[in-house]
Amino acid sequence: DSARNGFSFKGIKDYLECYRSGKLTPSQVAKNIVAMLEDCDKSTPPLRAIVQWDREQIMLMAEASTTRYRNKCTLSYLDGIPVCLKEEFKVVPYHHRVGTVYLGTEPETEDATVAKKLREAGAIIIGVSNMHELGTGTTGCNPNRYHKIPRNPYKPNHFTGGSSSGSAAAVAAGLCPVAIGTDGGGSVRIPASFCGVVGLKGTFGRISCHGCLPLSYSTVSVGPICTSVADAAIVYSIIAEPDPLYPYGLKQPKATLSDMCAPDLKGLNLGVDWTFFKACDAEVLSVCEKAVEHLRSLGASVVEVSLPEMEEVRVAHGICILSEMRDFLQPDFNKHFQEMNLDTRASLALASQFTALDYITANRQRTRSMGFLQEIFSAVNCILTPAVPCTAPRIYESDLLTGRSDMSFTVRSMRFMQLGNFTGIPGLVVPIGYSTAGLPINLQVMAKWWDEAVLLRIGLKLEQFRSQTKKPSIYYDILA
Repeated sequence: DSARNGFSFKGIKDYLECYRSGKLTPSQVAKNIVAMLEDCDKSTPPLRAIVQWDREQIMLMAEASTTRYRNKCTLSYLDGIPVCLKEEFKVVPYHHRVGTVYLGTEPETEDATVAKKLREAGAIIIGVSNMHELGTGTTGCNPNRYHKIPRNPYKPNHFTGGSSSGSAAAVAAGLCPVAIGTDGGGSVRIPASFCGVVGLKGTFGRISCHGCLPLSYSTVSVGPICTSVADAAIVYSIIAEPDPLYPYGLKQPKATLSDMCAPDLKGLNLGVDWTFFKACDAEVLSVCEKAVEHLRSLGASVVEVSLPEMEEVRVAHGICILSEMRDFLQPDFNKHFQEMNLDTRASLALASQFTALDYITANRQRTRSMGFLQEIFSAVNCILTPAVPCTAPRIYESDLLTGRSDMSFTVRSMRFMQLGNFTGIPGLVVPIGYSTAGLPINLQVMAKWWDEAVLLRIGLKLEQFRSQTKKPSIYYDILA
Protein backbone atom coordinates (compact mmCIF):
# COMPACT_ATOMS: atom_id res chain seq x y z
CA ASP A 1 0.00 0.00 0.00
CA SER A 2 1.59 3.29 -1.07
CA ALA A 3 0.05 6.56 0.08
CA ARG A 4 -0.20 8.91 -2.88
CA ASN A 5 -0.96 12.56 -3.31
CA GLY A 6 -3.44 13.54 -5.96
CA PHE A 7 -5.61 11.11 -7.90
CA SER A 8 -5.55 7.38 -7.38
CA PHE A 9 -7.87 4.73 -8.77
CA LYS A 10 -10.26 3.07 -6.32
CA GLY A 11 -9.22 -0.54 -5.90
CA ILE A 12 -10.40 -3.64 -4.02
CA LYS A 13 -8.91 -2.35 -0.76
CA ASP A 14 -10.95 0.88 -0.94
CA TYR A 15 -14.17 -1.09 -1.42
CA LEU A 16 -13.33 -3.46 1.44
CA GLU A 17 -12.56 -0.54 3.78
CA CYS A 18 -15.95 1.01 3.01
CA TYR A 19 -17.76 -2.28 3.60
CA ARG A 20 -15.90 -3.26 6.78
CA SER A 21 -16.23 0.17 8.35
CA GLY A 22 -19.93 0.31 7.45
CA LYS A 23 -19.42 3.55 5.50
CA LEU A 24 -21.12 1.95 2.48
CA THR A 25 -22.84 -1.38 1.82
CA PRO A 26 -22.51 -3.39 -1.40
CA SER A 27 -26.18 -2.51 -2.06
CA GLN A 28 -25.44 1.22 -1.92
CA VAL A 29 -22.44 0.72 -4.20
CA ALA A 30 -24.61 -1.24 -6.64
CA LYS A 31 -27.19 1.58 -6.73
CA ASN A 32 -24.36 4.01 -7.58
CA ILE A 33 -23.15 1.70 -10.34
CA VAL A 34 -26.62 1.41 -11.88
CA ALA A 35 -26.87 5.23 -11.90
CA MET A 36 -23.44 5.50 -13.52
CA LEU A 37 -24.27 2.85 -16.15
CA GLU A 38 -27.37 4.83 -17.09
CA ASP A 39 -25.28 7.99 -17.22
CA CYS A 40 -22.49 6.63 -19.45
CA ASP A 41 -25.05 5.37 -21.99
CA LYS A 42 -26.45 8.91 -22.25
CA SER A 43 -23.13 10.79 -22.34
CA THR A 44 -21.74 12.29 -25.56
CA PRO A 45 -20.03 10.30 -26.88
CA PRO A 46 -21.33 7.24 -25.01
CA LEU A 47 -18.55 5.31 -23.17
CA ARG A 48 -19.82 1.91 -24.46
CA ALA A 49 -17.70 -0.06 -21.96
CA ILE A 50 -20.51 -2.27 -20.62
CA VAL A 51 -22.82 -3.44 -23.42
CA GLN A 52 -25.26 -5.60 -21.44
CA TRP A 53 -26.32 -5.08 -17.85
CA ASP A 54 -29.38 -5.77 -15.72
CA ARG A 55 -30.35 -3.68 -12.69
CA GLU A 56 -32.16 -6.58 -11.01
CA GLN A 57 -29.20 -8.98 -11.34
CA ILE A 58 -26.76 -6.38 -10.00
CA MET A 59 -28.99 -5.58 -6.99
CA LEU A 60 -29.58 -9.26 -6.16
CA MET A 61 -25.85 -10.02 -5.95
CA ALA A 62 -25.24 -6.82 -3.97
CA GLU A 63 -28.00 -7.55 -1.46
CA ALA A 64 -26.64 -11.05 -0.84
CA SER A 65 -23.19 -9.54 -0.24
CA THR A 66 -24.61 -6.87 2.09
CA THR A 67 -26.19 -9.63 4.19
CA ARG A 68 -22.86 -11.49 4.36
CA TYR A 69 -21.03 -8.37 5.58
CA ARG A 70 -23.76 -7.81 8.17
CA ASN A 71 -23.36 -11.40 9.40
CA LYS A 72 -19.54 -11.26 9.15
CA CYS A 73 -19.39 -14.31 6.86
CA THR A 74 -17.89 -12.95 3.63
CA LEU A 75 -16.74 -15.40 0.95
CA SER A 76 -13.44 -13.86 -0.22
CA TYR A 77 -11.62 -10.58 -0.85
CA LEU A 78 -13.87 -10.18 -3.89
CA ASP A 79 -17.10 -10.23 -1.87
CA GLY A 80 -19.09 -7.17 -2.90
CA ILE A 81 -16.46 -6.10 -5.46
CA PRO A 82 -17.95 -4.97 -8.82
CA VAL A 83 -16.55 -6.91 -11.80
CA CYS A 84 -17.37 -7.26 -15.49
CA LEU A 85 -16.52 -9.97 -18.02
CA LYS A 86 -15.76 -9.63 -21.71
CA GLU A 87 -18.70 -10.65 -23.91
CA GLU A 88 -16.61 -13.64 -25.07
CA PHE A 89 -17.58 -15.39 -21.80
CA LYS A 90 -20.95 -16.97 -21.11
CA VAL A 91 -22.57 -15.05 -18.25
CA VAL A 92 -26.14 -15.77 -17.08
CA PRO A 93 -28.55 -14.18 -18.10
CA TYR A 94 -26.79 -12.17 -20.83
CA HIS A 95 -26.49 -12.86 -24.56
CA HIS A 96 -23.24 -14.52 -25.58
CA ARG A 97 -22.76 -12.29 -28.65
CA VAL A 98 -18.94 -12.19 -28.72
CA GLY A 99 -19.07 -8.75 -30.33
CA THR A 100 -21.37 -9.83 -33.19
CA VAL A 101 -24.98 -9.13 -34.12
CA TYR A 102 -25.77 -12.76 -35.00
CA LEU A 103 -24.50 -14.91 -32.08
CA GLY A 104 -26.20 -15.32 -28.70
CA THR A 105 -29.78 -14.97 -29.88
CA GLU A 106 -31.03 -16.45 -26.56
CA PRO A 107 -29.94 -15.44 -23.03
CA GLU A 108 -27.30 -17.76 -21.48
CA THR A 109 -28.41 -20.38 -18.97
CA GLU A 110 -24.93 -21.51 -17.87
CA ASP A 111 -21.90 -19.54 -16.67
CA ALA A 112 -18.35 -19.86 -17.99
CA THR A 113 -16.02 -21.29 -15.32
CA VAL A 114 -14.51 -17.86 -14.59
CA ALA A 115 -17.96 -16.27 -14.16
CA LYS A 116 -18.94 -19.13 -11.83
CA LYS A 117 -15.77 -18.63 -9.72
CA LEU A 118 -16.41 -14.90 -9.42
CA ARG A 119 -19.99 -15.57 -8.27
CA GLU A 120 -18.75 -18.12 -5.73
CA ALA A 121 -16.29 -15.50 -4.45
CA GLY A 122 -19.22 -13.11 -3.84
CA ALA A 123 -18.33 -10.59 -6.58
CA ILE A 124 -21.04 -8.38 -8.06
CA ILE A 125 -21.08 -8.98 -11.83
CA ILE A 126 -22.17 -5.62 -13.23
CA GLY A 127 -22.59 -6.89 -16.81
CA VAL A 128 -20.64 -7.96 -19.88
CA SER A 129 -18.17 -5.67 -21.59
CA ASN A 130 -17.70 -4.56 -25.17
CA MET A 131 -15.16 -6.28 -27.43
CA HIS A 132 -13.77 -6.19 -30.95
CA GLU A 133 -16.05 -8.36 -33.10
CA LEU A 134 -15.02 -12.04 -32.62
CA GLY A 135 -11.76 -10.79 -31.09
CA THR A 136 -10.27 -10.22 -34.54
CA GLY A 137 -8.59 -6.84 -34.00
CA THR A 138 -6.53 -4.70 -31.62
CA THR A 139 -8.34 -1.32 -31.85
CA GLY A 140 -11.66 -2.27 -30.22
CA CYS A 141 -13.43 -0.61 -33.16
CA ASN A 142 -16.82 -2.36 -33.43
CA PRO A 143 -19.40 -0.22 -35.28
CA ASN A 144 -22.28 -2.72 -35.24
CA ARG A 145 -25.65 -1.87 -33.67
CA TYR A 146 -25.23 -3.80 -30.40
CA HIS A 147 -21.74 -2.60 -29.57
CA LYS A 148 -20.56 0.70 -31.04
CA ILE A 149 -17.09 2.01 -30.30
CA PRO A 150 -15.89 2.06 -26.70
CA ARG A 151 -14.06 5.26 -25.75
CA ASN A 152 -10.70 5.58 -24.07
CA PRO A 153 -11.38 7.16 -20.65
CA TYR A 154 -8.14 9.19 -20.92
CA LYS A 155 -9.04 10.66 -24.32
CA PRO A 156 -12.55 9.84 -25.57
CA ASN A 157 -11.58 10.54 -29.20
CA HIS A 158 -9.01 7.72 -29.02
CA PHE A 159 -9.46 3.94 -29.14
CA THR A 160 -9.27 1.70 -26.07
CA GLY A 161 -7.32 -1.03 -27.86
CA GLY A 162 -8.71 -4.55 -28.25
CA SER A 163 -10.03 -7.02 -28.29
CA SER A 164 -10.96 -6.79 -24.54
CA SER A 165 -11.84 -3.15 -25.19
CA GLY A 166 -14.80 -2.63 -22.86
CA SER A 167 -13.07 -4.45 -19.99
CA ALA A 168 -10.15 -2.00 -19.97
CA ALA A 169 -12.44 1.02 -20.46
CA ALA A 170 -14.71 -0.05 -17.57
CA VAL A 171 -11.75 -0.33 -15.18
CA ALA A 172 -10.07 2.92 -16.28
CA ALA A 173 -13.40 4.78 -16.03
CA GLY A 174 -13.94 3.55 -12.46
CA LEU A 175 -17.09 1.51 -13.20
CA CYS A 176 -15.47 -1.54 -11.58
CA PRO A 177 -11.95 -2.21 -10.22
CA VAL A 178 -11.80 -5.65 -11.86
CA ALA A 179 -12.60 -6.92 -15.36
CA ILE A 180 -11.84 -10.22 -17.08
CA GLY A 181 -10.56 -10.47 -20.64
CA THR A 182 -9.05 -13.02 -23.01
CA ASP A 183 -5.70 -12.63 -24.75
CA GLY A 184 -4.79 -14.45 -27.99
CA GLY A 185 -2.59 -11.73 -29.48
CA GLY A 186 -2.42 -9.09 -26.77
CA SER A 187 -6.18 -8.74 -26.23
CA VAL A 188 -5.86 -8.14 -22.45
CA ARG A 189 -2.49 -6.38 -22.46
CA ILE A 190 -3.04 -3.96 -25.39
CA PRO A 191 -6.30 -2.37 -24.07
CA ALA A 192 -4.93 -2.33 -20.49
CA SER A 193 -1.90 -0.43 -21.81
CA PHE A 194 -3.86 2.02 -23.96
CA CYS A 195 -6.19 2.73 -21.02
CA GLY A 196 -3.42 3.04 -18.40
CA VAL A 197 -4.34 0.11 -16.16
CA VAL A 198 -2.80 -3.25 -15.19
CA GLY A 199 -3.36 -6.34 -17.38
CA LEU A 200 -2.24 -9.91 -16.67
CA LYS A 201 -2.20 -12.70 -19.26
CA GLY A 202 -1.82 -15.97 -17.38
CA THR A 203 0.30 -18.88 -18.60
CA PHE A 204 -1.53 -20.83 -21.32
CA GLY A 205 -3.98 -23.13 -19.48
CA ARG A 206 -3.53 -21.45 -16.07
CA ILE A 207 -7.05 -19.93 -15.97
CA SER A 208 -9.93 -21.92 -17.45
CA CYS A 209 -11.27 -20.88 -20.86
CA HIS A 210 -14.34 -23.13 -20.46
CA GLY A 211 -17.47 -21.21 -21.48
CA CYS A 212 -15.47 -18.86 -23.69
CA LEU A 213 -16.05 -18.98 -27.45
CA PRO A 214 -13.10 -21.20 -28.53
CA LEU A 215 -11.75 -18.88 -31.22
CA SER A 216 -8.09 -19.95 -31.11
CA TYR A 217 -7.34 -22.90 -28.87
CA SER A 218 -3.53 -22.71 -28.89
CA THR A 219 -2.90 -18.99 -28.27
CA VAL A 220 -5.67 -17.71 -25.96
CA SER A 221 -5.19 -17.18 -22.23
CA VAL A 222 -7.55 -15.56 -19.74
CA GLY A 223 -6.56 -12.79 -17.35
CA PRO A 224 -7.70 -9.89 -15.17
CA ILE A 225 -7.55 -6.17 -15.96
CA CYS A 226 -7.33 -4.16 -12.72
CA THR A 227 -6.39 -0.76 -11.31
CA SER A 228 -3.36 -2.17 -9.47
CA VAL A 229 -0.93 -5.10 -9.42
CA ALA A 230 -2.12 -6.09 -5.92
CA ASP A 231 -5.69 -6.36 -7.23
CA ALA A 232 -4.52 -8.43 -10.21
CA ALA A 233 -2.79 -10.77 -7.72
CA ILE A 234 -5.99 -11.15 -5.66
CA VAL A 235 -8.10 -11.94 -8.72
CA TYR A 236 -5.43 -14.27 -10.12
CA SER A 237 -5.28 -16.21 -6.84
CA ILE A 238 -9.05 -16.75 -6.96
CA ILE A 239 -9.55 -17.70 -10.63
CA ALA A 240 -6.31 -19.59 -11.40
CA GLU A 241 -6.61 -23.33 -10.91
CA PRO A 242 -7.20 -26.52 -12.90
CA ASP A 243 -10.71 -27.03 -14.29
CA PRO A 244 -11.86 -30.55 -15.22
CA LEU A 245 -13.85 -28.94 -18.08
CA TYR A 246 -10.69 -27.37 -19.55
CA PRO A 247 -8.12 -30.09 -20.29
CA TYR A 248 -5.22 -27.79 -21.27
CA GLY A 249 -4.60 -26.66 -17.71
CA LEU A 250 -5.09 -29.88 -15.78
CA LYS A 251 -1.43 -30.65 -15.06
CA GLN A 252 -0.46 -27.17 -13.84
CA PRO A 253 1.62 -26.56 -10.69
CA LYS A 254 -0.17 -24.77 -7.84
CA ALA A 255 -0.57 -21.02 -8.31
CA THR A 256 1.37 -19.14 -5.61
CA LEU A 257 2.21 -15.53 -4.78
CA SER A 258 5.58 -16.43 -3.21
CA ASP A 259 7.98 -13.54 -2.48
CA MET A 260 5.52 -11.15 -4.11
CA CYS A 261 5.98 -8.60 -1.32
CA ALA A 262 9.78 -8.89 -1.01
CA PRO A 263 11.21 -5.46 -0.03
CA ASP A 264 13.48 -5.21 -3.08
CA LEU A 265 14.43 -7.02 -6.31
CA LYS A 266 17.83 -8.32 -5.17
CA GLY A 267 18.79 -11.59 -6.80
CA LEU A 268 16.53 -11.13 -9.83
CA ASN A 269 17.94 -11.05 -13.36
CA LEU A 270 15.83 -9.03 -15.81
CA GLY A 271 16.47 -9.88 -19.46
CA VAL A 272 16.32 -7.18 -22.15
CA ASP A 273 16.91 -7.60 -25.89
CA TRP A 274 17.67 -3.93 -26.57
CA THR A 275 17.31 -4.14 -30.36
CA PHE A 276 13.82 -5.59 -29.96
CA PHE A 277 13.01 -3.27 -27.01
CA LYS A 278 13.85 -0.13 -28.98
CA ALA A 279 11.45 -0.79 -31.87
CA CYS A 280 8.85 1.66 -30.57
CA ASP A 281 7.97 5.36 -30.63
CA ALA A 282 10.57 7.70 -29.08
CA GLU A 283 8.21 8.84 -26.30
CA VAL A 284 7.37 5.26 -25.35
CA LEU A 285 11.04 4.25 -25.42
CA SER A 286 12.18 7.13 -23.20
CA VAL A 287 9.68 6.29 -20.40
CA CYS A 288 10.30 2.53 -20.68
CA GLU A 289 14.09 2.90 -20.46
CA LYS A 290 13.74 4.96 -17.28
CA ALA A 291 11.41 2.33 -15.79
CA VAL A 292 14.06 -0.36 -16.43
CA GLU A 293 16.62 1.83 -14.59
CA HIS A 294 14.16 2.12 -11.68
CA LEU A 295 14.02 -1.69 -11.41
CA ARG A 296 17.83 -1.82 -11.50
CA SER A 297 17.98 0.71 -8.64
CA LEU A 298 15.96 -1.73 -6.50
CA GLY A 299 18.68 -4.36 -6.69
CA ALA A 300 17.78 -6.28 -9.86
CA SER A 301 20.43 -7.02 -12.50
CA VAL A 302 19.57 -6.05 -16.06
CA VAL A 303 21.01 -8.68 -18.40
CA GLU A 304 21.25 -8.35 -22.17
CA VAL A 305 19.60 -11.28 -23.91
CA SER A 306 18.94 -12.10 -27.54
CA LEU A 307 15.41 -13.13 -28.54
CA PRO A 308 16.04 -15.14 -31.70
CA GLU A 309 13.80 -15.36 -34.78
CA MET A 310 11.27 -12.73 -33.68
CA GLU A 311 10.22 -12.08 -37.28
CA GLU A 312 9.47 -15.81 -37.66
CA VAL A 313 7.55 -15.72 -34.36
CA ARG A 314 5.46 -12.82 -35.66
CA VAL A 315 4.50 -14.62 -38.86
CA ALA A 316 4.00 -18.02 -37.21
CA HIS A 317 1.78 -16.60 -34.45
CA GLY A 318 -0.33 -14.83 -37.10
CA ILE A 319 -0.72 -18.06 -39.05
CA CYS A 320 -1.68 -20.06 -35.93
CA ILE A 321 -4.25 -17.65 -34.50
CA LEU A 322 -5.85 -16.83 -37.87
CA SER A 323 -5.95 -20.47 -39.06
CA GLU A 324 -7.58 -21.61 -35.82
CA MET A 325 -10.14 -18.79 -35.89
CA ARG A 326 -10.89 -19.45 -39.53
CA ASP A 327 -11.36 -23.15 -38.80
CA PHE A 328 -13.73 -22.50 -35.90
CA LEU A 329 -15.62 -19.72 -37.72
CA GLN A 330 -15.98 -21.56 -41.05
CA PRO A 331 -19.80 -21.96 -40.65
CA ASP A 332 -20.13 -18.31 -39.55
CA PHE A 333 -18.07 -17.10 -42.50
CA ASN A 334 -20.32 -19.01 -44.91
CA LYS A 335 -23.64 -18.22 -43.25
CA HIS A 336 -23.20 -14.78 -41.61
CA PHE A 337 -20.65 -13.11 -43.88
CA GLN A 338 -22.98 -10.19 -44.66
CA GLU A 339 -23.62 -9.53 -40.94
CA MET A 340 -19.94 -9.26 -40.02
CA ASN A 341 -18.01 -6.01 -39.79
CA LEU A 342 -15.88 -5.27 -42.85
CA ASP A 343 -12.57 -5.70 -41.00
CA THR A 344 -13.68 -9.11 -39.64
CA ARG A 345 -14.47 -10.27 -43.17
CA ALA A 346 -11.06 -9.08 -44.36
CA SER A 347 -9.20 -10.88 -41.53
CA LEU A 348 -11.09 -14.14 -42.07
CA ALA A 349 -10.65 -13.91 -45.85
CA LEU A 350 -6.91 -13.45 -45.34
CA ALA A 351 -6.91 -16.44 -42.96
CA SER A 352 -8.46 -18.65 -45.64
CA GLN A 353 -5.28 -18.24 -47.72
CA PHE A 354 -3.12 -20.21 -45.27
CA THR A 355 -2.47 -23.88 -46.04
CA ALA A 356 -2.08 -26.94 -43.83
CA LEU A 357 1.63 -26.75 -44.62
CA ASP A 358 1.79 -23.16 -43.33
CA TYR A 359 0.09 -24.22 -40.10
CA ILE A 360 2.43 -27.18 -39.55
CA THR A 361 5.52 -25.05 -40.28
CA ALA A 362 4.25 -22.39 -37.85
CA ASN A 363 3.89 -24.99 -35.11
CA ARG A 364 7.43 -26.24 -35.74
CA GLN A 365 8.54 -22.65 -35.17
CA ARG A 366 6.64 -22.69 -31.88
CA THR A 367 8.64 -25.71 -30.69
CA ARG A 368 11.89 -23.90 -31.63
CA SER A 369 10.84 -20.69 -29.89
CA MET A 370 9.85 -22.52 -26.71
CA GLY A 371 13.30 -24.16 -26.73
CA PHE A 372 15.02 -20.76 -27.06
CA LEU A 373 12.94 -19.41 -24.16
CA GLN A 374 13.84 -22.36 -21.95
CA GLU A 375 17.51 -21.46 -22.42
CA ILE A 376 16.90 -17.74 -21.83
CA PHE A 377 14.92 -18.42 -18.64
CA SER A 378 17.74 -20.52 -17.25
CA ALA A 379 19.76 -17.26 -17.12
CA VAL A 380 17.08 -14.62 -16.35
CA ASN A 381 13.87 -14.48 -14.27
CA CYS A 382 11.95 -12.40 -16.75
CA ILE A 383 12.03 -10.48 -20.04
CA LEU A 384 11.19 -6.77 -20.18
CA THR A 385 9.70 -4.97 -23.21
CA PRO A 386 7.52 -1.92 -23.78
CA ALA A 387 3.87 -3.07 -23.73
CA VAL A 388 2.81 -1.48 -27.04
CA PRO A 389 5.15 0.45 -29.39
CA CYS A 390 2.77 3.44 -29.56
CA THR A 391 -0.07 5.10 -27.64
CA ALA A 392 -3.78 4.70 -28.38
CA PRO A 393 -4.71 5.76 -31.95
CA ARG A 394 -7.32 8.39 -32.79
CA ILE A 395 -10.90 7.60 -33.72
CA TYR A 396 -12.03 9.13 -37.04
CA GLU A 397 -15.59 9.83 -38.16
CA SER A 398 -15.46 7.07 -40.78
CA ASP A 399 -14.50 4.51 -38.07
CA LEU A 400 -17.86 5.11 -36.38
CA LEU A 401 -19.75 4.20 -39.55
CA THR A 402 -17.76 1.51 -41.32
CA GLY A 403 -15.13 0.46 -38.79
CA ARG A 404 -11.41 0.42 -39.40
CA SER A 405 -9.16 -2.08 -41.13
CA ASP A 406 -5.51 -1.19 -40.64
CA MET A 407 -3.32 -4.28 -40.86
CA SER A 408 -0.08 -2.36 -40.35
CA PHE A 409 -1.41 -0.97 -37.03
CA THR A 410 -2.64 -4.43 -35.96
CA VAL A 411 0.74 -5.99 -36.67
CA ARG A 412 2.61 -3.15 -34.95
CA SER A 413 0.41 -3.10 -31.83
CA MET A 414 1.01 -6.84 -31.33
CA ARG A 415 4.79 -6.57 -31.70
CA PHE A 416 5.68 -7.18 -28.03
CA MET A 417 2.64 -9.37 -27.36
CA GLN A 418 2.96 -12.29 -29.76
CA LEU A 419 5.84 -14.11 -28.07
CA GLY A 420 3.70 -14.67 -24.95
CA ASN A 421 0.70 -15.93 -26.93
CA PHE A 422 2.76 -18.08 -29.26
CA THR A 423 4.78 -19.86 -26.56
CA GLY A 424 2.24 -19.68 -23.71
CA ILE A 425 4.41 -17.73 -21.23
CA PRO A 426 2.65 -15.26 -18.88
CA GLY A 427 2.88 -11.47 -19.28
CA LEU A 428 1.98 -8.48 -17.11
CA VAL A 429 1.61 -4.87 -18.27
CA VAL A 430 1.92 -2.03 -15.76
CA PRO A 431 1.30 1.70 -16.34
CA ILE A 432 4.52 3.73 -16.01
CA GLY A 433 3.73 7.15 -17.50
CA TYR A 434 2.09 9.26 -20.20
CA SER A 435 2.90 10.74 -23.57
CA THR A 436 3.00 14.55 -23.98
CA ALA A 437 -0.57 14.23 -25.31
CA GLY A 438 -1.59 12.64 -21.99
CA LEU A 439 -2.05 9.08 -23.27
CA PRO A 440 -0.93 6.17 -21.05
CA ILE A 441 2.29 4.17 -21.57
CA ASN A 442 2.86 0.71 -20.02
CA LEU A 443 5.85 -1.61 -19.61
CA GLN A 444 5.57 -5.41 -20.05
CA VAL A 445 7.19 -8.11 -17.92
CA MET A 446 7.15 -11.75 -19.17
CA ALA A 447 8.29 -14.78 -17.17
CA LYS A 448 8.69 -18.51 -17.66
CA TRP A 449 5.65 -20.79 -17.72
CA TRP A 450 3.65 -20.84 -14.43
CA ASP A 451 5.84 -18.15 -12.82
CA GLU A 452 3.19 -15.43 -12.52
CA ALA A 453 4.45 -14.80 -8.96
CA VAL A 454 7.68 -13.17 -10.18
CA LEU A 455 5.70 -10.94 -12.58
CA LEU A 456 3.57 -9.69 -9.70
CA ARG A 457 6.65 -9.10 -7.53
CA ILE A 458 8.32 -6.99 -10.23
CA GLY A 459 4.99 -5.35 -11.12
CA LEU A 460 4.51 -4.05 -7.55
CA LYS A 461 7.89 -2.33 -7.73
CA LEU A 462 7.24 -1.03 -11.24
CA GLU A 463 4.09 0.72 -10.00
CA GLN A 464 6.22 2.90 -7.74
CA PHE A 465 8.07 4.33 -10.74
CA ARG A 466 5.24 6.56 -11.95
CA SER A 467 5.39 9.76 -9.91
CA GLN A 468 1.71 10.61 -10.38
CA THR A 469 -1.44 9.01 -11.71
CA LYS A 470 -3.40 11.26 -14.03
CA LYS A 471 -7.15 11.21 -13.64
CA PRO A 472 -8.94 9.94 -16.78
CA SER A 473 -11.21 12.54 -18.39
CA ILE A 474 -14.10 10.06 -18.01
CA TYR A 475 -14.05 8.80 -14.42
CA TYR A 476 -16.85 7.64 -12.14
CA ASP A 477 -16.10 7.58 -8.42
CA ILE A 478 -18.45 4.84 -7.27
CA LEU A 479 -17.46 5.24 -3.60
CA ALA A 480 -17.93 9.02 -3.43
